[in-house]
Amino acid sequence: MRKMHKEFFLECPFIPKNPVSLALVDIRYKARLEDDLKKRKISPIYVGPCPDLYPSISCHPDIQCHPLGGNKIVVAPNASQSLKNQLIQHDFDILLGNTRLESNYPNNIAYNVARIGGFAFHNKKYTDPIIRESLRGQGVELVHVNQGYAKCSVSIVDEYSMITSDKGIASAAKEVGLNVLTIEPGFIKLPGLDYGFIGGATGLLSQNQIGFVGNGSSYIDSRSIESYLEHRGKKALMLGKFPLSDVGSIIPLKEYE
Repeated sequence: MRKMHKEFFLECPFIPKNPVSLALVDIRYKARLEDDLKKRKISPIYVGPCPDLYPSISCHPDIQCHPLGGNKIVVAPNASQSLKNQLIQHDFDILLGNTRLESNYPNNIAYNVARIGGFAFHNKKYTDPIIRESLRGQGVELVHVNQGYAKCSVSIVDEYSMITSDKGIASAAKEVGLNVLTIEPGFIKLPGLDYGFIGGATGLLSQNQIGFVGNGSSYIDSRSIESYLEHRGKKALMLGKFPLSDVGSIIPLKEYE
């Protein structure tokens, strides 16, 4: 077996070219995901609670920050201090956003941007200005959608493909030429709320593997998802033996050589 030593920052946010070595994970799922992550040699940065968010999403990585690629990441000024400390330890250049997170929608969505290759989907009225200007500087097109929880709603498959239950996002993505699998909403656990989202329950773990947090095979559209992933050269990996759950995404940050 090839030894994996060198680690590199992801060039394109959320989309690794190689096996992932470092990822952001909700700290409340540490016990349930630790073994699976260790088995795959993925070091987790466990995201602690932001005290200004309501409990269901208080530890969600995709609510507290947004990676820009390379070692740059935008983090909410009132995000978990442990998150900031761990990012610094891993040599990230933290850009503090202008928007303080607050409990109620839409004051908790500023960083929840779904970046897919050259496009980023979000409700532009609420996108943090640091993210907006950074994306503009990278030549990324920010596409307006009404859904503020855009990253929660989008499972990124590759630079040109996504899975979502949000019809508005699906329509906007198709208009810019992306390939979309639209699925039924619901059937994903998110304690304290009626249900979670597919983007929050997934994350790419390598160029050809996508992790599902919990048992994705029980999902109502599991066969459609499996077929869609297969056609795009991806394999679904189930992490943990519990119902499919929204954990604010597994966000890959570094990969092996």
